[in-house]
Amino acid sequence: MNIYVANVPYSVKDQDLRELFEPYGEVTSAKIIMDKVTNRSRGFGFVEMSDDNSGRTAIEQTNGKNFHGRDLVVNEARPRTEGDRPSFGGGNRGGYGGGDRGGDRGGYRGGDRGGYGGDRGGDRGGYGGGDRGDRRGGGFRNDDY
Repeated sequence: MNIYVANVPYSVKDQDLRELFEPYGEVTSAKIIMDKVTNRSRGFGFVEMSDDNSGRTAIEQTNGKNFHGRDLVVNEARPRTEGDRPSFGGGNRGGYGGGDRGGDRGGYRGGDRGGYGGDRGGDRGGYGGGDRGDRRGGGFRNDDY
């Protein structure tokens, strides 16, 4: 059973988490999640226990328990889905380089609603003009001069 442990003090290490859950059964892994940039704890972790019954007992016994000065929030971990991961660099709402659809809400390189430039400059104007840049008051087009 995979267990999610939240509100973990930032000073807690993997071994501390393992030791908290070992009295309830065999712990196959215990991991505090670290920030990739700062290499500091993100304040939560995961514990994997070999037996589901032991895992449920551990959840009941540790949820709300004060651990190193903080009350833990402990429950069964949900399976991770693709939508749970944050995307950086645009996605379908814009950003610096666009994204799946060229940034349909703008961003530096254009997209459907404007932005700085890009191949089309955006349908609604922006610095680079675009398909409707002359009618929607946003930008200019080379053929206007």
